Amino acid sequence: MTPGSTPGAPGVVVVTGVSRFLGAHVAARLVADDRIGRVVGLDAHDPAPEFAPLLDGVERVRADAGSVGTIIDELGADAVVHLALVTAADPQQGGRAAMKEQNVIGTMQLLAACQRAPRLRKLVVRSSTAAYGASFRDPAVFTEDTEPRAVPRGGFARDILDIEGYVRGFRRRRSDVTATVLRFAPLIGSMANTTLTRYFAQPFVPTVLGRDPRLQFVHVDDVLEVLHRSVVEEHAGTYNVAGSGVLALSQAIRRAGRVAVPVVEPGLSGAAGLARVLGFGRYGLDQVDLFVHGRVVDTTRLISEYSFTPRSTAAAFDDFISSHGDGTVLGPEQLRRAEQMIMDGIRHTRATVRDRIGQLGATEERGAAQRSEADHE
Repeated sequence: MTPGSTPGAPGVVVVTGVSRFLGAHVAARLVADDRIGRVVGLDAHDPAPEFAPLLDGVERVRADAGSVGTIIDELGADAVVHLALVTAADPQQGGRAAMKEQNVIGTMQLLAACQRAPRLRKLVVRSSTAAYGASFRDPAVFTEDTEPRAVPRGGFARDILDIEGYVRGFRRRRSDVTATVLRFAPLIGSMANTTLTRYFAQPFVPTVLGRDPRLQFVHVDDVLEVLHRSVVEEHAGTYNVAGSGVLALSQAIRRAGRVAVPVVEPGLSGAAGLARVLGFGRYGLDQVDLFVHGRVVDTTRLISEYSFTPRSTAAAFDDFISSHGDGTVLGPEQLRRAEQMIMDGIRHTRATVRDRIGQLGATEERGAAQRSEADHE
C-alpha cells in the first residue's frame, strides 16, 4: 500500500486529460482527499494558466493516452480515471481525424496498458449520453440497457460507441478490475465553458424551425462528485448521469433571457451548414441532432447505487444563467417585443413566398393559355 493511503481506497490514481477543465478539477479533488495516497496526471499538453494552480499537488507525466505503453504499470497505478476525450473536432488541430485518433485509438491503447498493469483494481471512463444517438425513432426515456435506434451521425457519438465497446472487451479480460462507465448528459453550470454554454450565452439563439426538443443537463459540480465517488467507492457498471426533469429548448432560451431565432432545417447534405449556423462548428452534428430530436435518460441506477441525486436540470441551468447575467439578458417585455418582431418577419417572409408562387402560377397559366390559342389557330 502506498504511504498515506487508506485501506480500501486506491493508493495511486492516474488521471488522463489533466490539462483541461474536467481532468484538472478531478485531479485536484483527489489530491485533497486524505484517503488517496498519490495522484498522477497524464497529458501531452501543459494545462491552461487558469488550471495550473489546481495541479500543485499532482505529479504530472507528459504523455497522452495513446502513448502510455508501460507507464500505468511503472507508476504502480491502483486506479485510472480516463477523461482525455475530445468532444468536438478542431480543424486547426487536425479536424475529425485527430479527434478520432485521440478518442478511439488513444482509449484503445490506454486500455491495453491497463490490461498489462497487475496492480490495477479500478477503471473509471468518461462517456456520454450521446451513446444513445438522437433520432425520431427514440424512446421517451433511455435506460442504460437501451440500444441506439439509429447509428449516430456525429463523430463524437460514434467515438463513444467504439470506446464503450473497448471497455466491454477490457471487462471480459480483466474481470478483477472494477470498471465504471459514466454517461454524462451535456455539462452545464457556473464554471462550465463548453460549446453548449456558449450557445446559450448568445443574445440571439438560433433554433431549428418547428422543433422544440426536450433536453437534460448535468451540473459540473455533480459530475465532479460522481467521478470522485467512482474512485473511492465500488461502483462497477454503466450509469446515466443527468439532472432530473427536462427543459424544452424554448423554455431554456426564455429562462436565459435570450431570443430564439428559428432557422430552416435543411436535408442531410446541409446538416454541416446548419451546425455552423447554430454555432456548433464544422463537426457539430451531435449537437444538431440533439437540438432537433432531444434526449432524456433515466438515472434510477445512479441514484440507487451511489446514494446520490444530482440537482435537477432546471437548477443546473439556473446556476449557469446566474453566472451569465450580463447586459445581454432581456427582460420579459423586451423578450416579448423581440419575439414578436421575429414572428412578424417569418410571417412576412412566408407571405412574400406565397405571393411569388402565386405570381409564377398565374404567369404559367397565361403562357399555357396563349400556347393553346396559338395551337388552335
